[in-house]
Amino acid sequence: MRPGAGAAARLRDRVAASDPGLLRLAAGLRTVGAISLTLAVLSLLGADVRHLVAGAVAAMVATFAIREQQRDKQAVTLALGLPVALASVSSAALLSGREVAGGVVFVVLIFCAVYGRRFGDRGTALGLIGFQTYFLALFVEVTTASLAGFCGALAVAFASSAVARFALVPQTPAGVLDRLRRAFRARLAQLLDAQLELLDAGPDEVEQAIAHAREGTARLHEPALMIQGRLADGTSDEAVARLVQRRVADAEIAAERLGLLLLTARSAERADTLTLHLPGAPVPEGSRLPVPDEALDVLRRDLRALQLLVRQPAGEGSGTAQVRNRLLGYRDEENLPQASSAVQDVFRGVGEAARAVLGLRIALDGPQDESDDSPETARSREELDAEDAAIEAEQEEGDTGLKRPTTRAAVQVAVGSSLAIVGGELLSSNRWYWAVLTCWIVFINTSSTGEILVKGYRRLLGTVLGVVAGIVLAGAVGHHTWTAFAVVLLCVFAMFYTAPLSYTLMSFFVTAALGVLYTLLHTYSLSVLVLRIEETALGAACGVVAAALVLPVHTDRRTNELLSTVLDRLAEVTEAAVDQLSGSPPADLLDLARDLDQSLADLRAATQPLTHPVTPLRTRRNTARYVVALLETCAYHARSLAATAELLPTHPSIAADPRLRGAGERILRNIGTIAAHVTDEHATAEVLTGPNIASLLKPGGLGTPRYGRVTDRVLRHLQRLDEAVLGLARPLGVPVAPPA
Repeated sequence: MRPGAGAAARLRDRVAASDPGLLRLAAGLRTVGAISLTLAVLSLLGADVRHLVAGAVAAMVATFAIREQQRDKQAVTLALGLPVALASVSSAALLSGREVAGGVVFVVLIFCAVYGRRFGDRGTALGLIGFQTYFLALFVEVTTASLAGFCGALAVAFASSAVARFALVPQTPAGVLDRLRRAFRARLAQLLDAQLELLDAGPDEVEQAIAHAREGTARLHEPALMIQGRLADGTSDEAVARLVQRRVADAEIAAERLGLLLLTARSAERADTLTLHLPGAPVPEGSRLPVPDEALDVLRRDLRALQLLVRQPAGEGSGTAQVRNRLLGYRDEENLPQASSAVQDVFRGVGEAARAVLGLRIALDGPQDESDDSPETARSREELDAEDAAIEAEQEEGDTGLKRPTTRAAVQVAVGSSLAIVGGELLSSNRWYWAVLTCWIVFINTSSTGEILVKGYRRLLGTVLGVVAGIVLAGAVGHHTWTAFAVVLLCVFAMFYTAPLSYTLMSFFVTAALGVLYTLLHTYSLSVLVLRIEETALGAACGVVAAALVLPVHTDRRTNELLSTVLDRLAEVTEAAVDQLSGSPPADLLDLARDLDQSLADLRAATQPLTHPVTPLRTRRNTARYVVALLETCAYHARSLAATAELLPTHPSIAADPRLRGAGERILRNIGTIAAHVTDEHATAEVLTGPNIASLLKPGGLGTPRYGRVTDRVLRHLQRLDEAVLGLARPLGVPVAPPA
């Protein structure tokens, strides 16, 4: 590969890894494109500044409101959004001189917009369009006399949004999934970089190296979950979707296991995921890896070779087949270098990771040249083909009334918005709607009082910083219309690009752009921007008050519900995997593992109010972080058990062991006991301790090779899972029975 091409490939990988699927970049470019096209058309039609501003904001709303993945559904929602927007603006214009009636209609609209979330992405999008265009009408002061012109600006904005979405920056489910695959590969290569750093780290560098490995493992999990969420729409059929899902899960587990084996080789004691996940976990003692120089050089070379296999698509470059054959050879005991048992485990881990990468390449790139296959590579292909054939052969009741989350949120935001209207009118009879906007926004994608409090704090902080930036930008652009719109476009792009990363940054760019828009509308002054801060603080306060007093969902209750769900999913995955490893018929382990991952992600998001740096409850913060970290450990071992169980029908060196069912009974009972205490604080059951699981099965008597049989790898995962589940008892206040 040419040096220039290699640098370009590395740059593409870096961009793909930083923005999985290029979703943030596409959202920013699509929105900026829609706004630019709207401004161009309206300027050619001779529109004044107020119509330009209205068209730009409407184009932004019409673009970001739609979240559906299929293009036909996006087109239908966009087509329905225009009449909703026209009706909303018309209502605001007709009620512009009637404060009470206008306020009542606005609150009803807000209730309907939030309640619409129960109808999925389309209901959410139409509700958002209805609310934002009503707000837009208040912002640009639409009246019945000027209504026709603004309706024309809205029509241009929606048409421009359609052109930007379907022509200028098109996205298809298959294309997004392909970019997500590249992001997964790039982050997998970055994780291997971190593991190379861990290999060579000295005593003063090992803590930082472990932190990088921990971060790389977490970053790899993000695109894996995103891929799982888009497989149904982005692949040709269910069998292909399941195949890709399986190969991504294999690669993720193999990469994390390789990091753990490296960490074990550095330490006198076996490492597990506690070391990678738990905050403040002890760093392994010792200096550099206790490996002879020759073996260390070979290991370093092989990790870099594994990176090459990950980064380079099939069929590119020379020597790839030889590299692949050498790494897969480590799956055979005879090809292992002379070294300690722990270091040989690292080489085995490299071989297993190479097999996972081979499966990933076949799933993503299609069939490959098999002419240079070694016997071990041919065996790996046969195993993968058999698994593929097995995969291809496989084929809620919710709450009601006021207990339904969407209904409860709609009532809360309606009450909060009513308070915001009254309080906003006291602050300013002309700008009261800013308080309502903030109250509305803090309820979006939040489920508990704590989440609303944190989101309101972040919005207020971003608004204060944005006001300062708005003052500077407004002074710089003056009344130069097109310079001001260029600055607004930059702010809009930055807003969408940073939105998934930081809500504070997003609020900062929104407020900075508003300062420039006020200048264009000739309503800019320092007092207006200060009023913006006051209205934002008032809206956030009204949202928190409504969430705390009207049908409240306290953070503890929300996290307990999600914690119970995670424990239930963990038990389901563990039980199904152990049953299959014990000889039961195959189960749908991939979907069970995906449900576990999603429930854990929901819990992690819900605990943000408890783990936020500014929380005064330090003990609760540490407890929440500790519990989530232990659950991540449990999820890793449960996923690994599931992945091993799925190998049973096709892997010649793994056989079912009926004794495993008994070994897993204590783990399942303890998970159920902890779940019972989470849902009922008066539960009296105790968590049971007992002998080491490996000692119960006495694997040494089986007379089979230590590595490659189910009783070796599975027992390690069961033992670590048992220890992690026991670790959950103390922070959750579950009594532990003394050893029998």
